[in-house]
Amino acid sequence: MKAVEMCRERKYDLIIMDVMMPELDGFSAVREIRKTQNTPVIMLSARGEEYDRIHGFELGVDDYVVKPFSPRELMMRVSAVLKRSGSLQTSQDEIVRLGELEVNFTARRVTVEGRELVLSPKEYDLLFYMVRNRGIALTREKLISDVWGYDFFGDDRTLDTHIKLLRKELGPCADRITTLRGVGYRFEKD
Repeated sequence: MKAVEMCRERKYDLIIMDVMMPELDGFSAVREIRKTQNTPVIMLSARGEEYDRIHGFELGVDDYVVKPFSPRELMMRVSAVLKRSGSLQTSQDEIVRLGELEVNFTARRVTVEGRELVLSPKEYDLLFYMVRNRGIALTREKLISDVWGYDFFGDDRTLDTHIKLLRKELGPCADRITTLRGVGYRFEKD
């Protein structure tokens, strides 16, 4: 019941609601919330039967996630729902310029000296992560877990190979990626 009261008092960008709650079940809570506002809702439940999912969607939930789920999957679903609802601002491109290197996160484009690079999806992910964390020493473990995910099955050579390919593509800007022996890598600010 407290969740319903909180939603009456203020506006939220998104609500993550569990079906099984002590006083009022999640379906009833969503029904009450929908009386006053149309905030996007992601429903979490151990009940994955088609009937339960359909019931949730009929009440107006935006997504229905069945337990168990990974935190990463939930975060991706949150991003997708926020994009669909217009809660994420995408009107202005997020661009970082570092000398001859230009990284456009919104358009997922990278140019060096005006030439657009064609990178693999993982190379884009790695470069974007490093540019967002420029000037910070990033351990190999951090890079692998944050770029490839906790469920990555492989070894450090995968990271080294991607760094090597990225440096090759960056050409004159390759020296922005500094190897930190025994630690990992750092993307230089200037």
